Amino acid sequence: MYTDIRLEKGLYSITGKTFTQALSELDPDSAYENTELKGLDAFERQLKRFDIKVKGANSDRVEKFFLSTQSAVLFPEYVRRAVKAGMNEASILSQVAATVTYTDSMDFRGLTVTKSGSTDVVAQAGELPVTTVRLANSATALTKFARKLSCSYESIRKQRLEAFGVILRNLGAALARDVNGLCMTQIIAGVTPSTISGNTIAYSDLATFWSSMNEHNMTTMVCKPQTMAKILGFSEMKYCIGDYMASGMVKTPYGVTLVKCSELSSDIAVGIDKSCAVEAVFGTDVIVDFDKLISTQCDEIACSVSVGFSKLTTGAVKVLNATK
Repeated sequence: MYTDIRLEKGLYSITGKTFTQALSELDPDSAYENTELKGLDAFERQLKRFDIKVKGANSDRVEKFFLSTQSAVLFPEYVRRAVKAGMNEASILSQVAATVTYTDSMDFRGLTVTKSGSTDVVAQAGELPVTTVRLANSATALTKFARKLSCSYESIRKQRLEAFGVILRNLGAALARDVNGLCMTQIIAGVTPSTISGNTIAYSDLATFWSSMNEHNMTTMVCKPQTMAKILGFSEMKYCIGDYMASGMVKTPYGVTLVKCSELSSDIAVGIDKSCAVEAVFGTDVIVDFDKLISTQCDEIACSVSVGFSKLTTGAVKVLNATK
């Protein structure tokens, strides 16, 4: 039973496993299939064990984690999950990356896909068109993103976990925005931008830009906030309000999802076929310094993530200069 598990900080140090994965081996989810605890993972069952409420107006205070040496072991995972939640909220990767993979190296060699032949129609005894998959010519180093939150235990011990979680999610969002910027920088490298017809972007420019991705389906268009505001101001976009009210996403009349990214280096729109354009490679999931956090006298919270990006398919990323 989850109430009999001995919690110790060594669960954070098992190579190749997260804290929750290590905990799940001691307390498998399958044991709770037909119980009221179904749907909770191993970490959430430990929160229940120590009666720690992390959400809502009546959430417990930070000091509740430190009422015992065992419950204190749960605090770094709470911090990691809150930071990760903030990253997920601010990340654009779900709208951009075709796949997310993990590596235990500090660099990686992505795949490149190129096609020969303009058609797949083959005459009798004719030569077959070829799709070629190769490793990239050189390895790409993963970039480490890290941030430290300075906060003495005395300053946070009486804070509600709901309020403290807001601070941690904001920290995660800051990391994610920098990751967004790296993603866009790496995938547009080497892509020749097209230009708009007039001095400012018009709806006709969007239509032309969309049609320029003739072999692929432009699913996503990433823009700076100022550019996105111009697009939303087009009279043609008034018919898309219903999509936003239903899903919270803004799409053009021809189905391209608009994504805001303030980290773009210039006033451009980046068109992406999400199904085949980009691979996101993580060297780590979100990491926190568990050893310091288990001590009630911690004076800082450090978290980090390592990530890189690889462009998979030629022609699946397009760039439009939104100004002249």
